[in-house]
Amino acid sequence: MASIEENFPRGGIPKKPTEKTGKTPKPTIEQDNLFDVRHEEQSQKRKRNQEDLGKQKKFKADRKANAKDNTTNIEPLTIEHLCEGMLLLGCIKEVSDFELVISLPNGLTGFVPVTQISDAYSNMLSKQVAQGELLEDLHSLSDMYSPGILVRCIVTSVEKSADGRRSVKLSINPKNVNKGLNATALTSGMLLSGFVSSAEDHGYLIDIGVSGTHAFLPRQKAQNYVKRGPDLKIGQNLNCVIEEVKNEGRIVRLSVDRSEVAASLATEQQNWTLSNLLPGLVLKAKVQKVDPLGIRLTFLSSFSGVVDFMHVDPDKSMNYSPNQVVKACILSVHPTSKVVRLTLRQAFLNPGGSPNQVSSDRIGAVVEESTVKSFYKQFGAIFKLDDGTYAFARLKHLSKTRKSFKPASFKAGYKHKCRIIDYSLMDEMCIVSLKYQVIGARFLLYRDIHTGDVVQGRVLALKPIGMQVKVTDGIKGLVPSMHLADVILKQPEKKYKIGDEVKCRVLECNPEEKKLFLTLKKTLIQSKLPILSNYEDAVPGLITHGFVVCAREFGCIVKFYNDVKGLVPKNELSTEPISCPDKVFHEGQVVKVMVLKCEPEQERLLLSFKLSSRSAPEGNSEHTPKKKWEVKYQIGEMVDVKVLKKKENGLEVSILEDEGNVIALLPTVYLSDFVANCKLLWHCLQEGDVLPRVMCLSDKGDRIILCRKSAVISAVQEEQVVRNFSEIQPGMLLTGYVKNVMHFGVFVEFPFGVTGLAPKVNMSDKFVTDTKDHFVVGQTVIAKVMSIDEEKQRVLLNLKVSECSSGNPAAESFSLLNQYFKEVKEIRSLLKRRGESGIARSLCELMPGKELQLVVQDVKEDGSALFSGSCVTGLTVTATRYHLGGRSIAPGEKTKGLVLHVDALTSKVYISLREELLKQRPKQQLTENSQHSAIVQHIAEEFAIVSLETGQLAAIPIASHFNDTFRFDSEKLKVGQTIYATLKMVKVNDHGVLLAVQDRAKKNVFVRVRKESETTLEETLAAAVTHSLSVGDIVTGTVKSVKPTHVTVAIDDKVTGSIHASRILDEVPIDSFPTYTLKAGQKVTARVIGGRDVNTHRYLPITHPHFTRSIPELSIRPSEIEGKAETMEDGTLKKPGLYDVGQTVTCFVKKYNILKNWLEVEVTSDIRGRVPRLMLSLSTKVLKHPEKNFKNGQALSATVTGTGVTETNLFLSLTGIPSLQQGTITVGVIAKMIPHIGLTITLPGGKTGKVSIFHLSDKYTENPLSDFKIGKVVRCYILANENGKIQLSLRQSRLNPRNSNKVEDAEITSIKDVKKGQLVRGYVKSVTPSGVFFSLSASLQGRILFQNVSTYYVQKYSLYEKYLPEGKLLTAKVLSVNEKENHVELSLLPEHTGMPSVLPESLGLPRRGSGEEKREDDKEKRDELKRKTKQRRGSSEIEQEAKPKKRKVCPTDENDSGIEVYYREEEDGDQEEEAAESKSKIRKRGEAPRLQVSTGFTWDEDMKAVDMAVLNQKEESSESEEEEENPQSKPKKQTKKEKELEKQKKEKELCKLEAALMDPSRQPQSADDFDRLVLSSPDSSILWLQYMAFHLQATEIEKARAVAERALKTICFREEQEKLNVWVALLNLENMYGTEETLMKVFERAVQYNEPLKVFQHLCDIYANSEKYKQAEELYHTMLRRFRQEKSVWLKYASFLLKQGQAEATHKLLERALKALPTKEHVDVISRFAQLEFRFGDTEHAKALFDSTLNSYPKRTDIWSIYMDIMIKHGSQKEVRDIFERVIHLNLAPKKMKFFFKRYLDYEKKYGTEETILAVKTAALEYVEAKSSFANT
Repeated sequence: MASIEENFPRGGIPKKPTEKTGKTPKPTIEQDNLFDVRHEEQSQKRKRNQEDLGKQKKFKADRKANAKDNTTNIEPLTIEHLCEGMLLLGCIKEVSDFELVISLPNGLTGFVPVTQISDAYSNMLSKQVAQGELLEDLHSLSDMYSPGILVRCIVTSVEKSADGRRSVKLSINPKNVNKGLNATALTSGMLLSGFVSSAEDHGYLIDIGVSGTHAFLPRQKAQNYVKRGPDLKIGQNLNCVIEEVKNEGRIVRLSVDRSEVAASLATEQQNWTLSNLLPGLVLKAKVQKVDPLGIRLTFLSSFSGVVDFMHVDPDKSMNYSPNQVVKACILSVHPTSKVVRLTLRQAFLNPGGSPNQVSSDRIGAVVEESTVKSFYKQFGAIFKLDDGTYAFARLKHLSKTRKSFKPASFKAGYKHKCRIIDYSLMDEMCIVSLKYQVIGARFLLYRDIHTGDVVQGRVLALKPIGMQVKVTDGIKGLVPSMHLADVILKQPEKKYKIGDEVKCRVLECNPEEKKLFLTLKKTLIQSKLPILSNYEDAVPGLITHGFVVCAREFGCIVKFYNDVKGLVPKNELSTEPISCPDKVFHEGQVVKVMVLKCEPEQERLLLSFKLSSRSAPEGNSEHTPKKKWEVKYQIGEMVDVKVLKKKENGLEVSILEDEGNVIALLPTVYLSDFVANCKLLWHCLQEGDVLPRVMCLSDKGDRIILCRKSAVISAVQEEQVVRNFSEIQPGMLLTGYVKNVMHFGVFVEFPFGVTGLAPKVNMSDKFVTDTKDHFVVGQTVIAKVMSIDEEKQRVLLNLKVSECSSGNPAAESFSLLNQYFKEVKEIRSLLKRRGESGIARSLCELMPGKELQLVVQDVKEDGSALFSGSCVTGLTVTATRYHLGGRSIAPGEKTKGLVLHVDALTSKVYISLREELLKQRPKQQLTENSQHSAIVQHIAEEFAIVSLETGQLAAIPIASHFNDTFRFDSEKLKVGQTIYATLKMVKVNDHGVLLAVQDRAKKNVFVRVRKESETTLEETLAAAVTHSLSVGDIVTGTVKSVKPTHVTVAIDDKVTGSIHASRILDEVPIDSFPTYTLKAGQKVTARVIGGRDVNTHRYLPITHPHFTRSIPELSIRPSEIEGKAETMEDGTLKKPGLYDVGQTVTCFVKKYNILKNWLEVEVTSDIRGRVPRLMLSLSTKVLKHPEKNFKNGQALSATVTGTGVTETNLFLSLTGIPSLQQGTITVGVIAKMIPHIGLTITLPGGKTGKVSIFHLSDKYTENPLSDFKIGKVVRCYILANENGKIQLSLRQSRLNPRNSNKVEDAEITSIKDVKKGQLVRGYVKSVTPSGVFFSLSASLQGRILFQNVSTYYVQKYSLYEKYLPEGKLLTAKVLSVNEKENHVELSLLPEHTGMPSVLPESLGLPRRGSGEEKREDDKEKRDELKRKTKQRRGSSEIEQEAKPKKRKVCPTDENDSGIEVYYREEEDGDQEEEAAESKSKIRKRGEAPRLQVSTGFTWDEDMKAVDMAVLNQKEESSESEEEEENPQSKPKKQTKKEKELEKQKKEKELCKLEAALMDPSRQPQSADDFDRLVLSSPDSSILWLQYMAFHLQATEIEKARAVAERALKTICFREEQEKLNVWVALLNLENMYGTEETLMKVFERAVQYNEPLKVFQHLCDIYANSEKYKQAEELYHTMLRRFRQEKSVWLKYASFLLKQGQAEATHKLLERALKALPTKEHVDVISRFAQLEFRFGDTEHAKALFDSTLNSYPKRTDIWSIYMDIMIKHGSQKEVRDIFERVIHLNLAPKKMKFFFKRYLDYEKKYGTEETILAVKTAALEYVEAKSSFANT
């Protein structure tokens, strides 16, 4: 470390010499570095080895060196400086039962837990807890400690709480405080902290925390100490002076005499070092330097320390001089930086003393005038208070916020008002605050809070005993569980969240113990009755509120504030006798009581619930609820209203019929059917205006909503409405208004409150990208009812115009236009009536078609102009460039203008100066329904103004229907466009225009010359004026602006051309920026080479007829200006089709598209290109942040890789055409990570390649994929590219063969790379009954027999699976290699590999005993068996050539191939039974049968394993028997009779076979049988599944897979369920017999072809049934993300968790479900969760769920029914009856009450007695009577 320190000195500090002498450098003050907080750590490395004392010369040398280099700052101690192990002197501030509160220097506070006092005290505590009874010798902390005692502490931790506050935990245990001391360092005269460990006959044993040292305090030495106080107690803290040290520090005699302690001084002779220096030591020090922030001292000749401004002697202030000797006390020692802080205050200079204290009344006092003594800008200010004492205010307490802080107001002598908030004993200063919110705070300390006070708080935490509430920064209270609400909450976390603001009332406050109890019961908080907080106040007759704490047979105990309790006897509970008070009253119930009698001395209080009649008016008068007005107005009723107030969301109005007493709301969106008119009406209406004929839309008693939509009003009046859900019929057309717009659709509300949903797909005839583009809230719509769900009361609607229109678009659109202008006329008349404003008058007088005399005010850059005139005062008059008609006008010029449109909302008037509109024409007689061609002149929000060929103006509607709200850009009307219109109203009337509708049949007729818009194209069109330029012209212009890819040139005042970056230089240097060679204002000579269309920017050919209305494209290339026409034309006309693949082009960067991950470039002005990310560079650094490496306008050389569909796009590459040949290196992006398999990488050109885990690195790791993540760019080496499959390698030895380090795990490409005896590393592939399969490479696997896995004998197969999981990295030794059969035998035994055993010794498994002999015997048996088999084979070679080979293979050997065998002659019965047993066990566990091995590892590829497995057993056995009987026999020639008999026999067999096939009850026996069945019923999934099961019984897994695939292709696509059955079977098959990878592949396919949710759910069930709980849980997590809105998913997962016994996880899941699912689903979800809890979980929790739900939704009769059914099954009779009692007392509809009474009666008839039956009937009778009496009243 020292060398590092020398080479890299930190913090810009000059190097210090290495210190070995234990001396600390003397810090000097460096003004610039005053506020460097890091100083505590700066010198930590240099001071680590400073414990040994050296010679005096060394000290001097160190002092000289350190004098030059002192950078430790003098600043107050802050909590950031505190760290674990820091020693501090503290003063006890408060003592409680379980902790000491310690005042630390500089206003800090710490806490000492009761377990950190001393070891002896902790042992006694443990003993007391263990015995469970109080020990005599164990005293409480308050007996031994009192405030004001100084103690040495050490910081054990600095914890950060949830609200960001830090809490300092301390220890005063001498073992921790004195840990720097050892026995040899102890000398007489030392002052130490000790704790009484035990009391002996002659004195006390004192624990001083030094190991190996016994400290003894003689009794006579303790007498003086004890005289003034009680005897010493175990755990008591003492200041001890060492009197004598014996036996090298092993025995120490102490003294606690106060005079000796007070006189003790730390001296150099006591051998103090920086590592054992203790706080509290008093010593003599020399002043080194005085600084504004404090003093720097040196002490004990070699140490230096600092005194901050708060610890200088207040009497002397800063009047110290260098080299002055002073007495000082050590306050703190930092453990790493060794910074020592000291104090010069007198109270600390006599050990054993205590600092001055302040009276408790002083804290919280407000000081009107405190004088600033000094101000420290980084820390705070010191004030002198009115009593002459000093106080300190931290910087954050000087002002409300940092921004409002003004340092200038804290100069010395300035006066401020402050409040004392605390007192720091260690600084002998008050802590004050100047914040006005603190000064004015109602509560600062616990003593400020009084019983009955109502306080605001914030929820801190929810605990089992209640809820913790923070009232202020220093005051916390507890709301007991009973007081969280008026009723007992079973799940308070649902009602209260951490951080919630709550209003509480103080039940009890104990300032001494800092205990505060609060209540959240609303009745208590809002109560106006007197507070009963002591027995003296309980005057007879007093009525107050209390709460029941106990209800028994004798009565109720009611509690009040401050723990005042009273009894309500049984006879005072009610006017009617109550037999069981516990059934009527519950714990926590708030009750109103009257005091009958009180005995304060005995604390007895007698109460009554029977309130006297005289007191009733008092109580009632305060609690009379305000009467709500009765519901007067029916929906649809028409009223006149007067505007009272304008609000943001609408108008507050009074209904005139009620003489203005009834207030109602008329929302802005309900003012009109037209969105534009809604805004306009709200804008124009003022307070006092009267609106006639407004309809009442809803009247809920407390709020009336009105509506002025004419379409809605007419629908209600014509009864074209539905009043409730039952009236809705599919196909109805209903008028409503948009209630809400969501991303999935639109909610529409109709009068009378019925609401429906129009899904996104049914919203419009056009494709809906964003629903908000189509509809807005409040908009009037006409909806068609598509379907209704009566059970859930849901309505699905259709808003498509094609579905909702009447079929006459012209009539509909005209009625809309007519209604719009009718409303505009009303608004005009409203403005006229008011008439006080000149602007309003002007707006009313102006009409479309009116000619105005105007003066040009201004001409804008976009070509539009502003006008003014006497008739338009206060209005904005504007004309667009198009409406100036090509006229050149100047400000001040007088002109005529024709009004096109007046916008009253914005006070804008749109005019036109076009001659064709202004010129006078003879008026022609127009007829209705006549068709005219018209030119669009202006487009407003709801209509467009067009001019007819007659010169007259007409208005045409933009929308054809209320629902016609969205148009694509191509459909929108454009100014200058020619359309055909049909006139509907030929009289001008009050609108100033004719009314017409657009002829849809002749829509979209464009006049090119006038295709112009007023919006985004204005800037482009500024350049597109008519000009006479032609291709080849030489022009001179001025550069107007320089963009990265083009330059704009002003040719003359009107014409602007463009020069593309490719047209600037003949030879463009790569990476240059051609456009930046030109500067704005520069003159250029250019040649015209073409033009671009003004609207589409499409490049136009030279001969284009409309060239004069385009933007000229220019070139300043020298070669083109010189007139080389061929070059110019070639360059100009070259199209992408003429670019060849492989051709190099120069392109210019436009931008990097982050979303699409490609670089967009321009080759020429009309040819664009794209460079995919992976073709930008071969450097991974460039590809990591491509947007930073390519600048806009940069010239690049690119290779053409292809052309796009359009003729203007090229596909380019900056790295040439990507070559993916074997041996090349390329770049790629990780697309997929497959555990235990490898990576899938996307390569340039869009192809993908695979990387095996064996090719990720030259060194295998336990988690090979951990260094990779999806999206990471990597360099790859192409190993192979065959048949479209690309194999890659990321090994450094492949990518950088020269620079790569040693290859630890060499590549194994084939079996030839493996040698016998070689040690190889690889990954476990699988564990099967025949051994462990071990991957050595992607293409090679080896097998490890169980006997070579471990030296232990293992009975449980699962142990291997546990300790050899898939993907585990292991080292193995090659035992044998068979290249012919591709076999590798491996071993994991420690003696072979040198590695620890894979099975730990701790398992206690038996070692393999005489395993070798057994193996030899087995080998002999196998050899004998092979010989016999060969003999049998040799005799029948001819026969075997004709037939397929049949072989018997041994099954249970450890050396077998893993292929199942049906019989074995050589085995005895026992062996067969064992084999059968082991097989059945394996299959029970859900593992694969023995054929599974062949899928992962094939011993013999030539063996046709599948064929052998299919062989018929009978044939094989009979044949082999014949062979054994006569091994040498040859086939004999048959006689004629024998042949005849054989023929007859065959015919009989055929007849039998035919009869069997005809039998309908016959079960299929072969594959052929199944083939016939599935041919007859190809869509039956049951048959296909039976077919699969048939193959699986024969362990023919591949055939079963093939059958499943056939089924999926054969079953008709309409039979979705049948197909799904097969998919599920295939998933089951892969789960049992396949690998995780094959299962996932099938699963991914299944998800694509079926409804994904069903597939997910089936796979979850499969995992759960096969006990793969981990995989099931992961899949459920995926489902919760993907199908979070599906209720069934949450319920299924809950069921799964409960079956696993994870009740807590289920509770958390319910919270998540409620957050994710819509509110309307919550009740159902909670109910279903509760049902699941009853079945699988905690019944108590289930009951709690039902209870809380029914408390919130008491009218949900369906939930009551479910709860009843479940409780009848699972609950006690008492619980069931309680539920029925609750239900029958609800206020439900009579029909529902009848249902519940009937159920209750049925239950009692079944389970109850005659008395209970009678009770139910009585209750029912009472209910009926109550109802009838209520009806009569």
